[in-house]
Amino acid sequence: MRRRAAEYRRPVRRRFPYWIWVLLGLFSIAGFFLFVLHHNQNEDRIEQPTRERNTGIERIAHEDLNFTQEILSATSFSRQLAEQVTLAKAYVIIAKEHNNLHLAWELSTKIRSCQLLLSKAAMRGESITFEEAEPIIKSLSSLIFRAQDAHYDIATTIMTMKSHIQALEERANAATVQSTVFGQLAAEALPKSLHCLNVKLTADWLSKLRLQELADEKRNSQRVMDNNLYHFCIFSDNVLATSVVVNSTVSNADHPKQLVFHIVTNRINYAAMQAWFLLNDFKGSTIEVQNIEEFSWLNASFAPIVKQLQDEDLQASYFGGYQDLKMEPKFRNPKYLSLLNHLRFYIPQIYPQLEKVVFLDDDVVVQKDLTPLFSLDLHGNVNGAVETCLEAFHRYYKYLNFSNSIISSKFDPQACGWAFGMNVFDLIAWRKANVTAQYHYWQEQNAEGTLWKLGTLPPGLLTFYGLTEPLDRRWHVLGLGYDLNIDNRLIESAAVIHFNGNMKPWLKLAIGRYKPLWERYVNQSHPYLQDCVAT
Repeated sequence: MRRRAAEYRRPVRRRFPYWIWVLLGLFSIAGFFLFVLHHNQNEDRIEQPTRERNTGIERIAHEDLNFTQEILSATSFSRQLAEQVTLAKAYVIIAKEHNNLHLAWELSTKIRSCQLLLSKAAMRGESITFEEAEPIIKSLSSLIFRAQDAHYDIATTIMTMKSHIQALEERANAATVQSTVFGQLAAEALPKSLHCLNVKLTADWLSKLRLQELADEKRNSQRVMDNNLYHFCIFSDNVLATSVVVNSTVSNADHPKQLVFHIVTNRINYAAMQAWFLLNDFKGSTIEVQNIEEFSWLNASFAPIVKQLQDEDLQASYFGGYQDLKMEPKFRNPKYLSLLNHLRFYIPQIYPQLEKVVFLDDDVVVQKDLTPLFSLDLHGNVNGAVETCLEAFHRYYKYLNFSNSIISSKFDPQACGWAFGMNVFDLIAWRKANVTAQYHYWQEQNAEGTLWKLGTLPPGLLTFYGLTEPLDRRWHVLGLGYDLNIDNRLIESAAVIHFNGNMKPWLKLAIGRYKPLWERYVNQSHPYLQDCVAT
């Protein structure tokens, strides 16, 4: 009975066809046969007297050898060695899995020898010779056959490698997520130089009462509500970034004295923002700075977003650390908790006397005169914006949850998205269409966060749906905060370039190719900036 049982067990180990079982072995020796054939051909060529040999052409410098082509050539020793290394590495893993450490060590030793030879060949720019390749190919082939005979049928090999591939994919995904988190943290951090600038300006504001008196005088200026002038609004807590927006706008304007800038910041940065724009002249333009804390009407009973931003669970998800990686890191940015980010939906309430404004984000640079925007015909629409649906991911279905009937019943998933950052707003049409009430409606519908992720663009797409006039693409070019390959001609022709993305121009993360476009509007000779960079 024992003998019979053994006879029945024997075929089980060979339940796969022989051609599959030996497939791996054939792969390893195929390279050896090619190598021998290649060697024979080389010997034949050596024996043939040629005119090239007599004229010394064999002494051509090997620096011209393309090693990439060499390693891809089916008849090169480099290709054969590289293939054997790949196969041997697989068997090293499997040998360790089966605790055959001696075989794993032998394979690893030969792999290192092979890699060293490949490295030397690449460095010297010469092909690997038969004499160099022969001993390694023979010994590595022998070890591979030993590995196959020892314990590794094709099924074991496939299952083991699949498990290792899966583990590597998981590690790669985890590393990608962590890299994104670290990049986000770096993007959120306020550079020391900007913090230093804020401190110096705040000290000036508190110590120089004349600055506060001058601010009161400008606040009552009739120019801030004169519709014959060109009005721009910027909502930001970054003094230097806001200064670049203003400086670049007035520097490229035909008549800078006809420009009025309405800046709103928070309580922490109000003093620094006021001091900077009072101490510096921007070609005679009018600049008004306001504190968002003074907008008493912007409260939880009027604005749903205020109530939502005060939610304890939302606060905890932001300030409880980066342990929960289910939320996309970019949506963990504290800017999404800043009411300044949502203030763009309340422009008619902030400036009740104004009829038309151009809204600018604080991460843009203006390169051309923007006053022609005020004479554009928006055809009764509220919002003039540049569309971004040249790429498929900028259509509505990428921003909104179309599995929800509230969204799918009212909006086209293929509708073209557009960009915030440089927008023309007709405030007369805005008030007539009661756009802010529409914004409130959608914020209330999204109280549970089921219609869209955080941010201002998704509710903007809903609020201004059917009320947006497409502008020429050259008015607003985006991507300088993440895209390394924007066409220079497109950048040069743009009226406004936008550093949207994490790589802001005031950070070390900035893309070096684009940073000078922003820095040219920073007054590097200002004593505060020089002091703060030096500290």
